[in-house]
Parts: sequence; structure tokens; C-alpha cells
Amino acid sequence: MSEEINAETINRLLDLPLPRNDSGASTVRGYLVALLAELWREEEGFSGKRPFGNSGWQHDIYGPMAKAGFVGGDEDGIFYRERGKADELIYAAIDSMGSAPAGGAS
Repeated sequence: MSEEINAETINRLLDLPLPRNDSGASTVRGYLVALLAELWREEEGFSGKRPFGNSGWQHDIYGPMAKAGFVGGDEDGIFYRERGKADELIYAAIDSMGSAPAGGAS
């Protein structure tokens, strides 16, 4: 199953619960915030390969996305062919976090 990208889908994705992970975040929203905070904290020492000390960190989100039906996959995570769709959803979620609510200030 694959999700249409709209505001409801993005909000559901951001609120998607995550299992225990190295970021300590309990939702996708918290994970993305923790990732940005780690980048800020580490500055030029930030490791895009191991931001929380573990490679393959995207799978902390990919697996729950597949399990929740946002993209195709199994208990081990997304199917390779679904990575583009998963990333598209994550980019939309990141973009929505930086957008002011309708009628609000930026």
C-alpha cells in the first residue's frame, strides 16, 4: 500500500510512533527534531553516516513507515523499490515542519 501525500498523511507520518532507537525519539517528528539538534550540536563534526552512532539510521523510520502502510515493505523495513516514495514522504514531512500554519506568521 502507498499513501497519497496530503496534509493528513503528513500529520499521521509525523505522529507515527517509533520503537526504541538511538535518537531517543518516540515519533517521526521527534526523530527529525533530534536529527536537526544533533547536526547543530556537532557542527562540522556531524556524521551523516552515523548521526546517532549507528549507520543505517534511516531504517529507524523506514521500518515503522512500512509497518504502518505508508510504503510497501515487510517486518524488516521498506522494499528497495519503495525508498523513493518513503523519502518523498519524509521530505514532505520536513517541509511541513518548516511551514507556518495557514493564517499564521512565518
